[in-house]
Parts: sequence; structure tokens; C-alpha cells
Amino acid sequence: MPVEIRVPQLGESIVEATITRWLKKDGDAVTAGETILELDTDKVNVEVPADESGVIQGITGAEGDTVAVGDLLATIVPAAAAPVAAAPVAATAVAAEAPAPVAETHASPVAKRLADSNNVDLSQLKGSGPNGRIVKDDVATFVERQAEAPATATTIAAAASAAAPASKPAPAAPAAAPAAPSGRPEERVRMTRRRQTIATRLVEAQHTAAMLTTFNEIDMTAVMEVRKRRKDSFKEKHGVGLGFMSFFTKATIGALKAFPYVNGEIQGDEIVLKKYYDIGVAVGVEEGLVVPVVRDADRKTFAEIEKEIGSLAGKARENKLTIAEMLGGTFTITNGGVYGSLMSTPILNTPQVGILGMHKIEERPIAVAGQVVIRPMMYVALSYDHRIVDGGTAVRFLVKIKELLEDPESLLLEG
Repeated sequence: MPVEIRVPQLGESIVEATITRWLKKDGDAVTAGETILELDTDKVNVEVPADESGVIQGITGAEGDTVAVGDLLATIVPAAAAPVAAAPVAATAVAAEAPAPVAETHASPVAKRLADSNNVDLSQLKGSGPNGRIVKDDVATFVERQAEAPATATTIAAAASAAAPASKPAPAAPAAAPAAPSGRPEERVRMTRRRQTIATRLVEAQHTAAMLTTFNEIDMTAVMEVRKRRKDSFKEKHGVGLGFMSFFTKATIGALKAFPYVNGEIQGDEIVLKKYYDIGVAVGVEEGLVVPVVRDADRKTFAEIEKEIGSLAGKARENKLTIAEMLGGTFTITNGGVYGSLMSTPILNTPQVGILGMHKIEERPIAVAGQVVIRPMMYVALSYDHRIVDGGTAVRFLVKIKELLEDPESLLLEG
């Protein structure tokens, strides 16, 4: 009995995805559990496996298509019931006998919308998708080539105008798009779904939250001394290095407990104060930042936090994060210092109302007890939603983190 392959549930609030790659084509044999295609959502990539063994038939989506949860993608037919090899020839013959307009329907929905918006006649295009289907990249390439040849377009428009009857003069041709200056190379790179979503969410954060940023600086001497003394024994015992992130995570949790509104969220006309601490850790990947979440970080030891952050960061860079590992989060930490950033204003990861920005550690002269000394200093930034976090609260929150890190033993007392 045929088995339908449909777009699976993709996680909370994710309703659509883009087909990035078909690993099988019509007529290919597949075994149960084997990956058929890959989908790209705004959060992670998803591999869609075969539920049964058989032969792939009736692929309905092309690479580049946008599909919704529940959409039919293909059908798996038991090998014994699969059509004979001559079937594709018959299908070709039927297609050859069909009128020209039918050829236009052999295009993805996204390609059709793009063609309509750019007045492109699909019958002029040759599809590069499965079974010759026209996909959006075919239309986009055609539009770009037309834009790069304004002289040709103008000539065609002029010829059409001359051929029109005198009683019905042709409308003036639209102005041709300006050509790029000669000898000035350009490259157009299509935005991935994830990059588009990142861009949308960052803009939304700035439009929906009353976002402000406050700054402070931390003397990292004490933390660096603890790491220097304990790094070898810590690594030997736990199999992981003692990094700065565990210290900052613990200090952040201590500050969140002292100032619970920073761990809150606005829902309608209510403020939800969360009594758990799921800390998002921003990780840089090729397409931007992703934010996997360390769940119940307040219940984890330094070693457990370091191991989990290392594991999540590794998955992020290998594009293997699951949706569950990225959902939720009550507060986020981002470390621009790994790229050499001295100071920045991080953008909120909505609906969270606070994000802590770490930066590069740099030796600077500071005054201590009336003496000028050189200390390893780090600027830190807290961006916050002023709708529920007052300026005074934000300043004291950051001061609390500073106090905890400059006296690392106090992190133990914070629990």
C-alpha cells in the first residue's frame, strides 16, 4: 500500500520550510529510515526519512519551494507495485501533446508568484527542477539576465511599438534598469530562509521592544586566577576545559534571582516572571547567530554547563541542532569578545527582555586604592526592554554580575 511522505511537524510556531535538497528522485528505490530530502526552517535543517521501503513516486515539491506542515511531498510505492520503466516515456508523450499553457503549470508555486510579479512568460523558461519543473531560481536568473541586458529589452520594445497599428499607439516602454558600471564586478547571493528570519526577528525586536543598553566593566583578575589554578585539575576530573562561559552563566543566574523582572516576559497586558533559568548562548555559524538553550542552568555545575555549551556549539556549527534545543530560553548571553569586539549593543532575543553582551578582555590601567595598576578588564553590556525593566534595575543587575565575577567565591553562595 502506498505511503505518503508529508512535511512533518517542525516545532512550536514553525509552519513552513524550504526544500533545500532532494536526495532521491522519482523511480528511486529507498529503504525505511533513509533520508529522502532536506528541509530548511528558520531555525534548523530537518531531514525527512522514509517510513517504509519501496520506490519514490509523485514528487510534488522542487528544491527552493516553500512548503507548509502537512503538505504532500512524495509517495512511497512498494517495489512490486511500482510502475514499469516505460512509464516516463508515456508521460513525455502526453506532455508533448498537451497545449502550450499546460507547460506553464509545471512550475513551483513560488516560481509562479515570482514570474507573475515580474511579468515573466513561463513558457520561455526551461526548468532545472525534478522532471524539468521550473523553480524560483530559474525565474530569478531569467529576471536578472533581463535586467543585465537593458539595450536588448529596449530594442524589443521599440520593434513591438513599430509593428503596432497606427490607430493604437503602443504605450511607452518602462525605463530600463541602469546597468552596473563596466568593469565593476558584483555578485548576487540569495538569502537563505534562516538568514531572512534572523533579519526579520532583529528588526521586529527593535520595533516591538523599548530597547536600551547599559554598560559596565569587570576586573577579570580573580576569575583568571581561579582558572589558572584549577584548569588542569578541572580538565583531568571532568574532561572539559574551565572557560569563562560557566562563570558568566552562574553570575547571570545570581543576578536574575536578585532582579526577577529581567527573567520575565510580556504576554498581552501581563508580565510573566519565570522561576526557572533556561539560558540561551549565542553561537556564531556561517549564516549568522543561533541561540541554543542550556535548560535549568541554575541546577547545573560548572562542569555540566561547560560540557553542554560545548556540545550545543558543536552541533550548531555542524548544523545538527534540533528544534527542541533552540526553543524557549529566558535570558541570553552573547560573547562578541571571541571576535575581538571591545564594546557592542546586543539586540534582544524576543520575547526575552534581557541579553548580556561579553567582550574582549584587554589590559588597561585602572585606579585601585589610590594606585594605578594594570588589570585585565572586560566591558559588559545589558540590553533590556524598558517596558518592564527600569533603568535603575538594569544598572543594578549589571553591577550584581560585576560583583559576583570580581569575587568568584560568592558564586558558590548564590547557589
